[in-house]
Amino acid sequence: MSAAVTELERYRLVVPAGINRGGVGRSSVTYSVGPEAGVVIGIDCGTTQIHAIVCSVDGTKIAEVEKPSRAVLGGERFEALRSVIEEVLRQCPDQAPFLRTVVIALPNIISPNLERLPERDRFLLAAERICQVYRVPVLLENNVNCAALAEYHYGAAKEHSFAVYMQIGVKVGVGIVIDGKLFRGFKGGAGEVGHLPFPWSEGEQPRPSHVETYLGSAALVERARARWGEGGSPPRDTNELFLRAQQGEPAAHVAVEKHGRDIGNLAAACVSLLDPELIVVGGGVGQNAVLLPVINKVVEQLCWPVEIVTGELSNRATVLGAVRLAMDFTLARLLGEEAKAAFICEA
Repeated sequence: MSAAVTELERYRLVVPAGINRGGVGRSSVTYSVGPEAGVVIGIDCGTTQIHAIVCSVDGTKIAEVEKPSRAVLGGERFEALRSVIEEVLRQCPDQAPFLRTVVIALPNIISPNLERLPERDRFLLAAERICQVYRVPVLLENNVNCAALAEYHYGAAKEHSFAVYMQIGVKVGVGIVIDGKLFRGFKGGAGEVGHLPFPWSEGEQPRPSHVETYLGSAALVERARARWGEGGSPPRDTNELFLRAQQGEPAAHVAVEKHGRDIGNLAAACVSLLDPELIVVGGGVGQNAVLLPVINKVVEQLCWPVEIVTGELSNRATVLGAVRLAMDFTLARLLGEEAKAAFICEA
């Protein structure tokens, strides 16, 4: 064993991580994965941006590329993935030959056969080309699931075993992490709260995906503008709305508080169904801490108190989660363990 570890250390496949000293016996050296074990790429392939990070398997960031979709993708985000991978790998030519895994996070339900993925065949062709060029597995995962995984390992949920991540922004979604593992459900749709029946009353019938439409940032601004009254010009976007609410403008405060209650209703549904240890609220809208008191109050009124916090990773959560998923998958393969993913494309 000592000879084998020495050889692995010489090739920098493992590196010393510390020394354990007990009350009796000799001290022992612990090892972790070394920088030469390979690199992985995590990609946030969203509707507004594409963000890629190259990391070594031990978690050291090596290179990064982030560009808005209007500048890079031009509506062709699937086909643009390969060019973004090429660009980020050009920043680390020495490590590029040791690429092990690519994980792509998408704002869609990711099932084993991708039946819910828009333009499925087009994207599969792009993923297969990446596999063929780089000879590595390409994993697909839901973007909110990736964000949840990142908050669990690096952010607000790292001290908890059962966390729910609620993303409230342009769209809404929930990621569920239990003991470091994503809970995806039977068809990859666990956490798709945008499909909850809404509205639901004696006089109304639920509309498909209306939770996502109603709680999305565009609808929030639209409602605020419609009810603004004569207190100056209405806000142009959610950033301005929350800023003016913090500055004490009554109309902005009313709109933000109402949205906090709506998010609280959704959080209460998650608590009643899942009973999590912690809820992390993130996304472009959800990360505003001014919403927390209202969300907490609604949850306590409708079910029972749960610790609710804002996310710590902001808009980097998804790409960091994709990198983490790639690292875990690669390490499992290196150790000969079962490596799982929502969807795997292999050459």
